[in-house]
Amino acid sequence: MSKLVVANWKMNPQTAGAARKILRGIRPVTGVETVVCPPFPFLHGLGSRPGIKFGAQDVFWEPAGAYTGEVSAGMLQSGKAEWVIVGHSERRRLGDSDEAVNKKLRAALRAGLRVILCVGEPAKVRAKGPAAVRKFVGEELRRGLQGVKDLRKVVVAYEPIWAVSTNPGSSADRPEDAAAMVRFVKGKVPVRVLYGGSIGARNAGSFLDLREVDGALVGGASLKPEEFNRILAAASGKVRDKK
Repeated sequence: MSKLVVANWKMNPQTAGAARKILRGIRPVTGVETVVCPPFPFLHGLGSRPGIKFGAQDVFWEPAGAYTGEVSAGMLQSGKAEWVIVGHSERRRLGDSDEAVNKKLRAALRAGLRVILCVGEPAKVRAKGPAAVRKFVGEELRRGLQGVKDLRKVVVAYEPIWAVSTNPGSSADRPEDAAAMVRFVKGKVPVRVLYGGSIGARNAGSFLDLREVDGALVGGASLKPEEFNRILAAASGKVRDKK
């Protein structure tokens, strides 16, 4: 199966012109499924690019109504999104509970979107040891997927929170530790699992080389086309190596 590499632009860049420039610089490669998740305002106006699919960084669980500032799954689809990220640690930090994440995930699936469910432990849990980490992540999986029977459109991104938003390519997470957690996640749910702990061009190969890892959720490095292209190339190379 091909690798999946997802670009999470977060609240960047600041103009539509800058967003188009970044997108023009991305060079999709054969053997890698590439998804770009820009901020909501840019989603519709970026145009189409062969080899690139689009996603959103969040969604609301109601289809319509008096929910100021929210965006429904139907709106995302009309803006050409095929994917959506739910449960990112930065959204959880702003108040998204496991219950809210579950509602968002189920609403997205009902609308036919593909979902990237983010899970991962904070530093204080990691400090307690591997058993505590597995318990924490296992609970996030259980609650996030509660009531979901069909997992064909679900992908899980394991993003250890303490490693997110550090310098791209300098994750403190060790590849062997990431592999162990990805195996744990796959033991809980039969889905593709991405790694999302500050991936950059310097360390992408170390994680994408892991047989357990099905791709990457890339943050800051995805805003630099040349660096993101190197990540895509690394993913493509690993796919060819394993044929």
